[in-house]
Amino acid sequence: MGIDDTEKGFETNIEEHFIESGYVKRKIEGKASEDFKKYAIDVEILFQFLEDSQSKAIEKLKKVYKDNYKEKILERITKEISSRGIIDCIRHGVKDRGETLKLIYSKPVSDLNYTLLDLYSKNIFTISRQVYYSSKNTNSIDMLIMINGLPISVLELKNPLTGQTVDDAKEQFKNDRDPKELLFEFKKRTIVYFAVDPDEVYMTTRLSGQSTFFLPFNKGDNGGKGNPSNENNYKTSYLWEQILQKDSLIDILFRFVFIKVDEIKDSTGEIVDKRETVIFPRFHQLDVVRKLEFHAKNNGAGSSYLIQHSAGSGKTNSISWLAHRLAKLHDDENNAVFDSVIVITDRRVLDKQLQDSIYQLEHKAGMVEKIDKDSTQLANALIGGTRIIITTLQKFPFILEKVSTLSKGKYAIIIDEAHSSQTGKSARAVKEALSAKTLEEAMEADKLEENLDDTEEKILETITKSGKQENISYFAFTATPKPKTLEMFGNLGNDGKPHAFHVYSMRQAIEEGFILDVLKNYTTYTTFYKISKQIEDDPEVASKKASKAIGRFVSLHPHNIAQKTEIIIEHFRQVTRHKIGGRAKAMVVTSSRLHAVRYKQSFDKYISEKGYDDLKALVAFSGTVEDNGVSHTEPDMNGFGEKELPEKFHTDEYKILLVAEKYQTGFDEPLLHTMYVDKPLDGIKAVQTLSRLNRTCRGKNDTFVLDFINEADVIQAAFQPYFEVTGLESVTDPNILYDLQREINACQVYTDEEINEVNKLEFSSKKKSTKLQEKLNAILDKAVDRFKKELSDETKEEFKGASVKYIRTYSFILQIGPFADIELHKLYVYLNYLLKKLPKVGTEGFQLADDVALEYYRNEKTFDGSISLIQEGEVELKPTAFGKSVKKEEAKEKLSSIIERLNDKFGTNFTETDRLSIDQIKEDIINNDDLAQKAKSNTMENFKFSYDKAFLDIVINRMGQNKEFFMKILENGGFRNSIMQHLMEEVYTTFRKNV
Repeated sequence: MGIDDTEKGFETNIEEHFIESGYVKRKIEGKASEDFKKYAIDVEILFQFLEDSQSKAIEKLKKVYKDNYKEKILERITKEISSRGIIDCIRHGVKDRGETLKLIYSKPVSDLNYTLLDLYSKNIFTISRQVYYSSKNTNSIDMLIMINGLPISVLELKNPLTGQTVDDAKEQFKNDRDPKELLFEFKKRTIVYFAVDPDEVYMTTRLSGQSTFFLPFNKGDNGGKGNPSNENNYKTSYLWEQILQKDSLIDILFRFVFIKVDEIKDSTGEIVDKRETVIFPRFHQLDVVRKLEFHAKNNGAGSSYLIQHSAGSGKTNSISWLAHRLAKLHDDENNAVFDSVIVITDRRVLDKQLQDSIYQLEHKAGMVEKIDKDSTQLANALIGGTRIIITTLQKFPFILEKVSTLSKGKYAIIIDEAHSSQTGKSARAVKEALSAKTLEEAMEADKLEENLDDTEEKILETITKSGKQENISYFAFTATPKPKTLEMFGNLGNDGKPHAFHVYSMRQAIEEGFILDVLKNYTTYTTFYKISKQIEDDPEVASKKASKAIGRFVSLHPHNIAQKTEIIIEHFRQVTRHKIGGRAKAMVVTSSRLHAVRYKQSFDKYISEKGYDDLKALVAFSGTVEDNGVSHTEPDMNGFGEKELPEKFHTDEYKILLVAEKYQTGFDEPLLHTMYVDKPLDGIKAVQTLSRLNRTCRGKNDTFVLDFINEADVIQAAFQPYFEVTGLESVTDPNILYDLQREINACQVYTDEEINEVNKLEFSSKKKSTKLQEKLNAILDKAVDRFKKELSDETKEEFKGASVKYIRTYSFILQIGPFADIELHKLYVYLNYLLKKLPKVGTEGFQLADDVALEYYRNEKTFDGSISLIQEGEVELKPTAFGKSVKKEEAKEKLSSIIERLNDKFGTNFTETDRLSIDQIKEDIINNDDLAQKAKSNTMENFKFSYDKAFLDIVINRMGQNKEFFMKILENGGFRNSIMQHLMEEVYTTFRKNV
């Protein structure tokens, strides 16, 4: 007979598998069909279930309702479903005249409860094909899954062999399924709709005509979208062989599905509406939660798990489900696997969502407690056995200290590390740095602050200090694992290297449309500037320091930020603001808090001058920034409190957000379309920052990045490791400690005797003693004196750098594998104390003062297009480098040579005649008495009006002397503005000297 390649043949194969697994084949016709069109419930099956499982309750209701009991009970059930929604009724039943009718029985957690197991077995799972659902037309659906007569899932099936695919199934849902039909009414009947063909599956929980939004429900194929080949079966057979099997479907209904409520606010912040969404887990969420639960059940506490899930993967929901399931998890002997589940996060939304979703799943309050007070509250929650505790990173050290003392307790710690700096607050170890006087100093200070504000580093450091413990399991969620994270939380594979427990890659998220590809439209600008030496001497200076100082000179120049401000604002007005239906927003990423302050001032000034009343910018930075004696804070510059910023920015009133570290990670604003980058980015920081753009929303089809600093290949290199799977090239070799030990010993700062004496003090008493502190200082002072008097600056830096890395490496290696060496431990103890007493080593910065002048400046587009990432499977990161860092003496060269070298790299082909022409323009302006008078009696802003006209007049008058150069000034607006701006500031300053 050959192959049946029809759509019906596809349906038949799926139906037969359902029936083999325990589903009942149900043909809805005759009276059953009439009832179904009226109630969207298989009434006959519903009552078969109720009378079999709850006969006593039905008998009591019969006595009340007499012969009319079925209609009355059905009326009560349908009324409750319409009011409360089908999900709530399934979970908690329907009360009727004092009797509680369970509509579906959940499977008990333990097999020991035979009564509940018996009731669970009475559930009736039915599969129906070609179901006619409407009294208005003769439309039918391909396949309907019901439990006890209640519609759970509708499947539309297509077969490419007959010319139709999953896309046709999606279109059928959009065009031919009226959302007003009772079967399709949101929340009241069907919970999830699947569009299916042999290759792919898509799902939705709400039919809305052409606005229906489908999500992929695929496994992923080699790091990308779709599904892998399945030997002798369809690629999508997992849907009916696993997901929709009886136990799995009941589990999803009772322990995954919930209704998310989003508040819709107007521009004043007032709640004007609420939007509900039925959340059904995506495949990777279902897969990771179940696999983690299974492993934890079989292995108990004491394991570590790394979950590498891309941005856009729905980590908040995954963490919520995992926390709930771990809190309820029991082993085969019915003992709780964990006493408490502790979620470490900085996201307020997670707290609210956890409480709301768990209340729906449990229908009882108090299971989740947020620790928002002091450590006493946390201690009480732990001792009292609170099932789920949510707390912040700042309380993490106390948690580990506390749970280590509760030796009988077992704990699951879920780490949501990807949201480390939404607030930008950190331990203010470099508070003084906020008063930096220059942009370069501010940038360097904020780099140090950034490093301190790294959540991942803090967590690893805390765990390292406390040590891994058998009563604690760690579940670490991250999109961008660092080498240390892989080693700490990864699972060792057959290759001896650590790997993530579960992966949902960036590539898959992009291909599936959960996030946008932020590298698709990427433009880089390079800042070109030409400088000249203004002094007769040509001193020898440190090359690197001089280069940085010259760079700082350009960065400090008012023209720098002013020109970039113009580029950003004009690009936003011409391009970005028209995106996402006119609601698109942009972020400007600045290099430091001081940069952010000056950008805000520059933006406000430019917007005011141009009269762009429809454009408002906000600024985000932490703490107080001192600039030329004036203090600036974020609330002062914005006009409202820090906590209000996310909601304010979401309104249509504000379009651009200027940030300094804040909101570069953990900030979900789907309307963010464009990013202007004026900060060096690489590695994880580049991925986390640019990924702020990748969130999707209705009408958002692309993103755009304009980068003033970074080159395209640097950004590509940053993203590549996280595109598919991140691995580790090799594990940290403990023997590196011996190399570091030799290098430190060679500096001859301490003696073996001194190390032994410190360790004797350390371990001589179980209780801390203040008297021992005196002896400790006396021993350490010997090494401090040698350090100060006998070591060169280079050796001092070498010793301190190697010692710090020794301490980090030693404490880290102890956590990732068995390792014991008494001599190394003694050195570890000694160095921990010594480093606290050693003086700082530093050299004075190089200052150019008036040695150089900005001669020419411009920004020029150097790359425009898509930065392509390569499909290359797992990318291995280099293990964390723990070697010492030695500061080399800088080469010296003539200042004129440095200027020439920088001009070769960034400059233009100015001739000597061009230089003279600029000097002539400057001389003509200075000799203009009218301009001199206006400069003396006006601000620079007012002076500019007269200056601009005079400048053009002078250029036209000089045309005959250097026509090519002066024509370039007249024809090229950017070139003209650059020279005009530079000369205006110079001559204005000259005029004002005599005021």
